[in-house]
Amino acid sequence: MLDTNLKQQLNTYLQALVTPIEITLSADDTEKGRELRTLAQEITALSDKISLIDSDAAARTPSMAVSPASVEPRVHFAGIPMGHEFTSLVLALLQNGGYPPKVAQEQIEQIKALDKPLRFETYISLSCQNCPDVVQALNLMATLNPNISHTMIDGALFQSEVSERNVMAVPSVYLNGEPFGQGRMTLAEILNKVDSGAAERKAAELDDKAPYDLLVVGGGPAGAAAAIYAARKGIRTGIVAERFGGQVMDTVGIENFISVKATEGPKLVAGLEEHVRDYDVDIITEQKASKLRRDRLVEIDLASGATLKSRAVVIATGARWREMNVPGEKAYRGKGVAYCPHCDGPLFKGKSVAVIGGGNSGIEAAIDLAGIVKDVTVLEFGDTLRADDVLVRKAQSMPNIRIIKQAATTEVKGDGQRVTGLTYTDRATGESHELTLAGIFVQIGLVPNSEWLKGDLELTRFGEIEIGARGETSLPGVFAAGDVTTVPFKQIIIAMGAGATASLGAFDYLIRESVADSEEAA
Repeated sequence: MLDTNLKQQLNTYLQALVTPIEITLSADDTEKGRELRTLAQEITALSDKISLIDSDAAARTPSMAVSPASVEPRVHFAGIPMGHEFTSLVLALLQNGGYPPKVAQEQIEQIKALDKPLRFETYISLSCQNCPDVVQALNLMATLNPNISHTMIDGALFQSEVSERNVMAVPSVYLNGEPFGQGRMTLAEILNKVDSGAAERKAAELDDKAPYDLLVVGGGPAGAAAAIYAARKGIRTGIVAERFGGQVMDTVGIENFISVKATEGPKLVAGLEEHVRDYDVDIITEQKASKLRRDRLVEIDLASGATLKSRAVVIATGARWREMNVPGEKAYRGKGVAYCPHCDGPLFKGKSVAVIGGGNSGIEAAIDLAGIVKDVTVLEFGDTLRADDVLVRKAQSMPNIRIIKQAATTEVKGDGQRVTGLTYTDRATGESHELTLAGIFVQIGLVPNSEWLKGDLELTRFGEIEIGARGETSLPGVFAAGDVTTVPFKQIIIAMGAGATASLGAFDYLIRESVADSEEAA
């Protein structure tokens, strides 16, 4: 199961074990059962602090559980935790072996204080880059609190459960048998949902913060660059965001970031956050901006009810996937309508799906899905595909990909529980057609996250913030950068440069404002 390089890395990690741990294994004689047994044996052989126990009491087979020695297991893996989930397994081994978690002490105490039984189950796919954050957060909670248990479930391996519970997107989290949440969630978000009063306490804490010199709104590449450049100037800097990394966290392969031949979104975001934390930046996450206004200072109202104040602001709230806005789309989101083929594709193994959009992201999605599903139909609104020629040729060479041009999707069909198909209009003939499908992957571009700024800043008809050469907006002291702005070519490296530009523009503004205030006082 583990190659030599992976064994060496794991052996190094396992040196950090403080106390003995046990792996409890439930493995049958199926192919996957044998694979999981091999994995458990290889891990056990790497440390004398790990023992292996066979059990037939597990709720799912094949599965393995990790626990401190002689303690009832609370962290379970139903399936083989490889791919993106291998890191989740490593962390579970270390944390159950006494290695201290890298989270704030405040959160550790909050977890330990939860006094109700919480039984979490998370359906994942091993190709999902969003799933490990959720799995690792819930594993940590189960490790720290005996009232909590968590099971990671590979949806591709336990497809009967997936069908029974109508799981159509990952990660899908259940709490005590009932749906709890879907999609990426941070530890703080999960705690806010299970700990009543946590959001109110956080809002009160934020209200008490002193004004910043520069506050960055948004935690993607543009926001990270802006925060770093501001902090390097020695001014009081804060960054507030729903999550650190923005849409880059949902990006799998990155091959055009200069000097780095290839990387993945989560890996790049981890590097960004580490770099920001090297400076004196107040990082606030799980907070959504809801209103901008200016009095003596620029004020940012948050959805939680708190207000942050600053002498200057850089807005870098980025963009999100554009929706089709057709009947049935919202009703079946997460029930067959999906926006991440890498995450949710394995749930549609052997089924018919559609991809909406013939740009690079749409054709790449079709190519990736073609290796998993029965067949893929690509629907492109225009009369030509906008994807790079090399991608188009690849898609056209695959026998289970069909491309339909001049197709306007008009409705998502379903049976009340899940997607059953869609209707589209042939724009050339006006005829309506219906496709029978299990899944629909929407890949039609991005829309800027700027709704909260309407009426306060000048926006284009597309919702982009109008900016000048230094990132300045129509409101003095407010700057903007990245995909939420009019900057052409929405690329990671361009967003970073724009963030630096806006931050330097804001710093120049603060210097000039200070001089003006001094002259006025004199």
